[in-house]
Amino acid sequence: MRIRTADLSDLKEIARVEAACFPAAEAATEEEFEKRLTFYKDHFWLMFEEEKLIAFVDGMVTNQEDLTDEMYDEKGDWQMIFGVNTLPSYRKHGYAGELIKRAITDAKEQGRKGLVLTCKDRLISYYARFGFKNEGVSESVHGNVVWNQMRLTFDEGLGE
Repeated sequence: MRIRTADLSDLKEIARVEAACFPAAEAATEEEFEKRLTFYKDHFWLMFEEEKLIAFVDGMVTNQEDLTDEMYDEKGDWQMIFGVNTLPSYRKHGYAGELIKRAITDAKEQGRKGLVLTCKDRLISYYARFGFKNEGVSESVHGNVVWNQMRLTFDEGLGE
């Protein structure tokens, strides 16, 4: 497996993987990904099996401490994670975990305070394995579902 950051040429494949991973109400559109790639392509971690995109993690950095539905910033202390995506046929092999570890490592190397993401109830324990702490229900209403905000803070010795 190969991991690299993204560029605009990856747009269609990123949108394809997203559509396979999330219900339509929760999936980002190709237009939304185009905007994200324009502003923060270096915060997309893509995993390939040979030439096929099978998983990705995308986000951005900001000085805001909480993940909100409207975020477009490129400087800051916190690495925000918008999505963790793995094609259904590639799940349960640790690929998402490898991408999360890469995002954690890169955030540390870039001097961030930590990472923030939102997830559904069923994934709280999954992200806790990487050192994320549940901060409760997020203000996000994306897709009309309940999201929990989780934070991994480096100065607390997490993510080691």
